[in-house]
Amino acid sequence: MINGERTIQRPLRWGMVGGGRTGQVGYKHRTGALRDGTYQLVAGAFDLDAERGRDFGTALGVEGDRCYATYQDLIAGETAREDGVDVVSVATPNFTHFEITKALLNAGIHVICEKPLFFTVAECEEVKALAKEKGLIVGVTYGYTGHPLVRQMAAMVAKGMLGEIRIVDLAYTHGFNAGDDTNAGEAVKWRTNPETAGPTFVLGDIGTHLYYLSEIVLGDVRVEKLLCDRTAFIPSRAPLEDHATVLMHYSNGARGRLWVSSVDAGNMGSQRYRFVGSKASLVWSDSHPDQLLYQVQGEPERILHHGMPYLEDESLACDRMGALHTEGLGDSWSNIYLWIAQAIDARMRGDDAFLANHHYPGIDAGLEGVRWLENCVRSADQGAAWVDFE
Repeated sequence: MINGERTIQRPLRWGMVGGGRTGQVGYKHRTGALRDGTYQLVAGAFDLDAERGRDFGTALGVEGDRCYATYQDLIAGETAREDGVDVVSVATPNFTHFEITKALLNAGIHVICEKPLFFTVAECEEVKALAKEKGLIVGVTYGYTGHPLVRQMAAMVAKGMLGEIRIVDLAYTHGFNAGDDTNAGEAVKWRTNPETAGPTFVLGDIGTHLYYLSEIVLGDVRVEKLLCDRTAFIPSRAPLEDHATVLMHYSNGARGRLWVSSVDAGNMGSQRYRFVGSKASLVWSDSHPDQLLYQVQGEPERILHHGMPYLEDESLACDRMGALHTEGLGDSWSNIYLWIAQAIDARMRGDDAFLANHHYPGIDAGLEGVRWLENCVRSADQGAAWVDFE
């Protein structure tokens, strides 16, 4: 169980690009990073409006001279200091991720980046090679993948408790974009513009969460073919999609279905996962994150609760609240940030043995998410055709 004891040599000196007062995700990053004493927020380029960013940064406790106008200023200022940042989180719109991440790595700074990581697999491969050359870590923030019951599902699948996986059913839908974009805020506008969002809207914005979490649970079972049907029910969002369905064939013969939508009117938002094997099934949803349904054929349905001693060690090791209390998104983000901090600390110490066996969402997780998106777009552009997963 995680109890807040420090697990690395010293807190990482941490900065942010983006994540300011008017952003949607900055507080999630700070909630995750600042919980266990593994990070200390010391710098930031928080806002395109430099004065507003400075005002916000100082309100967070960052010294005024370390609240920068641009990420270029941050890099210049921090690399000139003996106590400069070790790692920077990139919480900006998609189209900026590649250039900011490259600049940070070239300056010798570890990176934690929002998803989808970049626009293309080629960009991911370039950054992966650069990070390896520089000996640096790139982490990616996939929200609920740090939840203990996700680790429980992965352990149960790996130990054969479901038998052979046959069916994978994934959904992440909400209705917050069900209306048109006449009075849409900036967060919607950049997400529905191909120049700033990339080649997808909901597939990249929320579908990659489903895909990466399923990768964790399924282990060696991988997608071999897929078919993607996507559409924009709000015409102004085309050619990007606000609704998509993806069918998948897996390496072991399993079949999968993934549904993402931001026009699911009336739905306040939820992720739903069902993994069906030859012996049993698992069902988990972020709307009831403390409960995992374990359905064995021919037996009564069981509800497994987080934090209970009957769970697998892999789940109990990342539990925070104990069974009596709710464990949610903030706890999952804290685990993700903790695991990335441990990876950075190990890299700084040259502890390759630790890194070889340490799980965290890194550059490969981001790369595979972009690879999945590229295949989805390729299928959709061919008229929802089956394509080999490349």
